[in-house]
Amino acid sequence: MPCALLSVYDKTGIVEFARELHSLGWKLLSSGGTAGALADAGIPATDVAAVTGYPAILGHRVVTLHPAVHGGLLADIDDPSHRDDLAAHGIEPIALAVVNLYPFESKPSIDLIDVGGPAMVRAAAKNHRHVAVVTEPAQYAEVLGELRRDGAISFATRHALAARAFAHTASYDISVAAWFAAADTVASNAVASNTVPVAEQLPERITLQLEREATLRYGENPHQHGARYRVVGERSWWSSAEQLGGKEMSYLNVYDADAAWSLVHRFTEPAAVVIKHGNPCGVAVASNIETAYRRAHECDPVSAFGGIVGLNRTMTAATADALGEVFTEVVIAPDFEPQALEVLARKKNLRVLRAVAPLRDGRSIRSIDGGVLVQDHDTPSPDTSRWRVVSRVQPTAAQLRDAALAWVTCAAVSSNAIVLVNDSRAVAIGGGQQNRVDAARIACTRAAQRAVGAVAASDAFFPFRDGPDVLAAAGVVAIVQPGGSLRDEESIAAADEHGIAMIFTGVRHFRH
Repeated sequence: MPCALLSVYDKTGIVEFARELHSLGWKLLSSGGTAGALADAGIPATDVAAVTGYPAILGHRVVTLHPAVHGGLLADIDDPSHRDDLAAHGIEPIALAVVNLYPFESKPSIDLIDVGGPAMVRAAAKNHRHVAVVTEPAQYAEVLGELRRDGAISFATRHALAARAFAHTASYDISVAAWFAAADTVASNAVASNTVPVAEQLPERITLQLEREATLRYGENPHQHGARYRVVGERSWWSSAEQLGGKEMSYLNVYDADAAWSLVHRFTEPAAVVIKHGNPCGVAVASNIETAYRRAHECDPVSAFGGIVGLNRTMTAATADALGEVFTEVVIAPDFEPQALEVLARKKNLRVLRAVAPLRDGRSIRSIDGGVLVQDHDTPSPDTSRWRVVSRVQPTAAQLRDAALAWVTCAAVSSNAIVLVNDSRAVAIGGGQQNRVDAARIACTRAAQRAVGAVAASDAFFPFRDGPDVLAAAGVVAIVQPGGSLRDEESIAAADEHGIAMIFTGVRHFRH
């Protein structure tokens, strides 16, 4: 009679699973709450304490850590010396281990760091030539199906279960390690100098576990494979996003949609953004979402072709009609009116995503050869209260509002970046340039007459006065920039000569 060990925290389906094992002729060994659940259901099971000769001790910290359990899990029954040891010590081999762990990830605490559970899972997985290890209720049906059909669990299934089991314990250990790393950072800062805030610290070690959530049509180019992964233990709006129409998402669809969703949610008013190749090519806020979208599109209609649109309000039928006039790869919004979905459905290839707001927590990670770069997320603030006007001309209230919009948008543009905003909408964006004056020239050329009366934002300081000169010549009436150049006085003098306002924020927003 084969023996199965059942010791689970998540008891979903365990009674039904155990009842079926019993009917198939398996002997059941159990412990703690699992043993109680089986007893309450009238299913015969031997308590682990009867096998080990010890009751649960130390507040249930030690239950299954015993040779009678781990010998049964680790025994290679093809090895005569192992069989001799089992016989000498009266240990019964265990052929099936059903174990899941304390929910540390959702309720991190010292008391929920499982010790016995991972030890049993790893032992069974290591010995998968002879032991099947089940770590998730979703696996019950497959195991029972094989037992009913073949009377045994195949090696292929045991191998797959073991792989999943090691991934399970690895993920669990990562959650514990991350929790300790965060606590260690706080503790270190508590005894160190108070000159550096805790939020600015990065842990000495970061352990990541990635779980594939979606296979993509292809990578950055059609000859590359692509997939979207979730960082285990992290929350993501992608996990709950719904695709309501269109083709499968590609790598760049996901990349650009993420950029659109992040930027559009930096605004509290109805807002629309158009993203192309990871950069905004249209941004606007307005009293309603249709107007915001139309104004965002007008910023750069040429670049908007094949772009990604993000809205921070429910998409209306009128907005869908306007978007239908333009070839768009993806549209993402918190919700869609039924009539809007009908309109969008006419464009068979348009990917339509409904999603919750992004969480915007955690850190930014970028690959380098053999490692990664890690930093806190950059979160530009539209708060103008700490800005400093350094020119003789003072900005008007309307110009300050446009400056805030330009400033937040500029942080989402590849450096070097210049954004021109006029009347609550971007009228031109120049980004990704190796020098700032070229970014200014590109923005002014794209804006043409719309630059007259516009506010310009620069993601970093102007190293020379040539940038402000170009902007002023195009009709820009105010410039917002971090300041901090050795030649700041030259830029301020240029602003005063041209009779425009200049504002220093004291914060740089490079995005490479």
